[in-house]
Amino acid sequence: MPRPSSPILNPERIADAAIDLVDAGKPFGVNAVARALGVTPSSLYNHVEGKDAIVELMRGRLAERAAIVVPDGLSWDAVVEYVVREQRAMFAAHPLVLPLLVGKPVTDAGVLGYYDALAAALLSAGFADEDVLVVIAVLDAFALGSGLDLSAPNEVWRAAPNTALGRLVAKGEAGAERSDRAFDLGVELLLASLRARARAQSAGTEILDANL
Repeated sequence: MPRPSSPILNPERIADAAIDLVDAGKPFGVNAVARALGVTPSSLYNHVEGKDAIVELMRGRLAERAAIVVPDGLSWDAVVEYVVREQRAMFAAHPLVLPLLVGKPVTDAGVLGYYDALAAALLSAGFADEDVLVVIAVLDAFALGSGLDLSAPNEVWRAAPNTALGRLVAKGEAGAERSDRAFDLGVELLLASLRARARAQSAGTEILDANL
């Protein structure tokens, strides 16, 4: 009698199983992912080196699902807005995965691709080399926080009605409506600040060039 065939493993199936586990709030690890896939841990180790490698597969798979590929021909600030908005949507869909992602270096080629496009856009705007990674870190923190905020409960603050916060909460938006408005305002403020900084740096360069 032929032996039952083992499920075919590939990076996509491994990543999907791991994402499903974490999204469901279940324990995550090599053994747990192997059980979810119906294989032995040793079979899984034939495809991944360990838990960290699975986390990176998850990162790449989320970006692949979200189809984050910076379109050609965008202005530098449009690239910034595109990446931040796409990241926020991706993070909001999988808030429990985020703590795993932020604790590991980014090595996935697809993810590095949109970060590289972001870096190139900022450099084209005139940002100094030493500022670009800092700006990217700020944008990352904003996208991460905004993604978590979108997955927050409708009632974020339970303030007493006789306080300033309580009065504002009582008449303000809630849930996704509040989160979307906060995000849109945050994008507007970030872009205005970055544009002003780019203009200031460009003006400083022009003055320096004129004095040479």
